[in-house]
Amino acid sequence: MSSDRRTKILEIISNEIIQTQDELADRLNSEGYAVTQATVSRDIKQLNLIKVPAGDGRQRYAKHPEARDEIDEKYVNVLRTGFKSMDMAQNILVIKTISGMAMAVAASIDALDFPQIVGSIAGDDTVMCAVRTVDDTYKVMNRIERLL
Repeated sequence: MSSDRRTKILEIISNEIIQTQDELADRLNSEGYAVTQATVSRDIKQLNLIKVPAGDGRQRYAKHPEARDEIDEKYVNVLRTGFKSMDMAQNILVIKTISGMAMAVAASIDALDFPQIVGSIAGDDTVMCAVRTVDDTYKVMNRIERLL
C-alpha cells in the first residue's frame, strides 16, 4: 500500500502545487488513501522530496533531482543485469529474467515509479506486472527498452 501511496504522491506533486504536508494529506485522503500528517511526513522523507519555488513567493514539493537520478541509476543497473526479454498479454507485462533475478528486477521496476503499473509479482525468472491499460503497457515497454 505504501508503494501505491508514494506513487500517488509523486503524481499529485507533479500535477499540482502542494505547499504543505497537511495539503498533501488532504489531497491523498480525497483520493481514498487514509493518511495522517505523520504518514505523509515519512513518505516525503522516503521519497526525498524537497521544496522548490513555485512562483508568487510560494513553494511546492518536488522530487530531489540529484538524489533520484543516483537512485534510479542503481535500479536501472539491476534491471539491465537481470533482464532477458519481455512480452505482453493485454494489460499484463511479462518480463523474463536471469534465473534468481526476478525479485530484484520487480523491486527495481517498482522503485522506478512507473505510474502505469498497478503492481508486480515475481517468481524465480519471471516478473508479471499488472498495467492499467493496454496502451499503458506499450508505454511501459517503450520506457524499459529506452532504459536498457
